[in-house]
Amino acid sequence: MFDGLESGLLEDARLDLVRSVGAEYRLVRPTAPSTFPDPRTAGFFPWRLPVEHSWPCSPAKTDGFVEKAAQALAARFGSRGARTVLVGSLDGGSAGSPSRKLASNLRGRALQLVEGTESIRDVEALDPTAPVLYAMVGKAGLFAGIASPREANGFHPGGEKFIKAGGISRAGGKIAGALHHLRLFHEPPARGAHWLELGASPGGMTAELLERGYQVTAVDRAPLDERLRGAPGLTEVHADVLHFHAPSGHRYDAILCDMNGDPRDSMRGVLRLLPSLDSGGLVVFTLKLATEERLARIHELTGEVLAAAERSGLALLSLTHLPANRREFTCLFLHGTPDFDPARA
Repeated sequence: MFDGLESGLLEDARLDLVRSVGAEYRLVRPTAPSTFPDPRTAGFFPWRLPVEHSWPCSPAKTDGFVEKAAQALAARFGSRGARTVLVGSLDGGSAGSPSRKLASNLRGRALQLVEGTESIRDVEALDPTAPVLYAMVGKAGLFAGIASPREANGFHPGGEKFIKAGGISRAGGKIAGALHHLRLFHEPPARGAHWLELGASPGGMTAELLERGYQVTAVDRAPLDERLRGAPGLTEVHADVLHFHAPSGHRYDAILCDMNGDPRDSMRGVLRLLPSLDSGGLVVFTLKLATEERLARIHELTGEVLAAAERSGLALLSLTHLPANRREFTCLFLHGTPDFDPARA
């Protein structure tokens, strides 16, 4: 989604490219001490694994690869207190692809050998701060390390999974993914919570929120899809978002903004409505970058948006690129909790 920016991004992040290890993954080495990732660049690194063990090889052509790899993982990580073992494919492909089969077989054997680990069916139910032995396997070999899901920025090995949304628009997948990603840092709003959605038409995100039992006030000059007409829990407001005022006394538990255009204008629209958001309320904000080609300009816009949010009392939980995102980042904030630190939560 950000073609042509890789070399400049690695330089800005003080990283050297060691090698590509699959179409979507890079093995990098820090060139200098730094805070990684910087908030401006975090979205470009949606999944991050410290590689503490590697075996460059051709797994499919290596006799006894699964047993040898599992034994090596047990020897290297057996005393590190990992809660479970999760293994992913570097090469993608369907569930029946060679690297996917190797990943599945390696996980099963490693769980038998690595001390203290247990098989967990629902990885999203993991404590996001628990140590996990992650491994990635593919044509480039095996790469493994221990990190919590929060540190890796995803529950699944290799990053967040694409969540298929309903049929109104692809935007539904973005809020579904955002609510899943939120669980790394904070509990999602409780069922029945009231969302204020800015720029809601045609209603892909609205539909996803309603499906989860939320109340939604959806604001847009354009109408919502007719399939949402009369939906329980929905209040549709035909108005320009930048001139919308919440009715006196109305309070919201969360604000969602996926508006097109300059992200600074969109953030100003959100900040103007913060007095109607409860303290501790959630803000889900799409930072749109579709018209920006230069990395320096992306850094500048991202920095301005984050600074404006911080000045207004929004604490950044995460800035990331989700599977349903295009040339944009999803930002998660909490309102009125300036001392919140995800690393200590």
